[in-house]
Amino acid sequence: MAAPSHAQLRAFLAVHRTGSLTGAARALGISQPAVSQLLDALEAMLGVRLFERGVRRALPTAAAEQLRPMAQEALAALADIPVAMAGFREGGAGRITIGTGATACIHLLPPILARLKRARPALEIVVETGNTDDMLTGVEDGRLDIGIVTMPGQRHRRLVLSPLCDDELVALYPAALAPGRDRVRPADLAQVPLLLFEARGTTRGLIDAWFAKAGIRPAPLMQLGNIEAIKVLVGAGLGATVLPQLALGHAVPPATVARKLRPALRRRLATALRPGRMLDAGMRALIAELGRAAGVPRG
Repeated sequence: MAAPSHAQLRAFLAVHRTGSLTGAARALGISQPAVSQLLDALEAMLGVRLFERGVRRALPTAAAEQLRPMAQEALAALADIPVAMAGFREGGAGRITIGTGATACIHLLPPILARLKRARPALEIVVETGNTDDMLTGVEDGRLDIGIVTMPGQRHRRLVLSPLCDDELVALYPAALAPGRDRVRPADLAQVPLLLFEARGTTRGLIDAWFAKAGIRPAPLMQLGNIEAIKVLVGAGLGATVLPQLALGHAVPPATVARKLRPALRRRLATALRPGRMLDAGMRALIAELGRAAGVPRG
C-alpha cells in the first residue's frame, strides 16, 4: 500500500480541525475542490471513510479519530527533517570517521579535534588507527571518511591524496649509547641494537630504503607497531630507533638523546579522500583545521 502524501495529511487535518471542506480550503489557501480531491484520494488509498460529509459540516469517523494523532506525528517528523539536516550542512551535527597512524593520533590530532569539538559540540568524531595501507583501504571502501596517512601508500589506490606536511625522521638513542656527533649515518645505527616499526608499515619502508641506499639491511632486535612502546624501550636502554620527529612532541623522553640523520630522511603526511566525495561543513572544518596545524594554505 502506498503511503499518504504530505498534502493529503495536511488536508485531512485541516478538515478535522475546521469541521468543513470550505474551512480547510480557506486555512490551506487552496480551492475547496482541491481539498475534496485530496481527501477522496486519501480515503480511496486507505479504504475507509474518514468524514461523514454534509452540506456545511464534515464529521470525523472513528477511523479519522484514530488517524489524527498519527497524521500529526507524521507531519511533525517531516517538519523536523530540514531542521535536522541543517545541522549537518552547517557542521553542527553529523559524524566523521578518521583513519590515521598512532603517531598522528597522539601527537597531531588532539588539539585539532579539541578546536573542532569546541566549535561544533554536536559533531561526532571517531578515530581509527592502523598502518597507511589499511587506512587507505578503509577510505576506499567507505568505512572511513578521511585518512591522514604517510605517502605514498599503495600506488594503485584511486584516492585523492593532498599533502599536509613533511615530517623529518630522527634517530633516538639511549643516553648511554648516543654518539657524540650531531648527525648519524646508517652505518652508525647498524652498530647498536635497533628497535624499529613493524615491517609492513609505510614509515618502516622508508627507513629500510634509507638503510638500503647505504648497502645495509637492518636486523632489528625488536619490531613493534606502537611507537610509544618503542620510545619506552629506548629509554630503558634496550636499543636505538628511527622515528618521526612528530612522535617526539616538544621534548625527547627521559634518558634518551635524539640525533638527526645523514642523509636526511623525511616522510610526507597527506589527507586521503575518495574522489568526488561531497564535503559537508564538518568535513570542511576538519580539513581546514588540519591545514592550519600543518601550515598548509587553504583557499
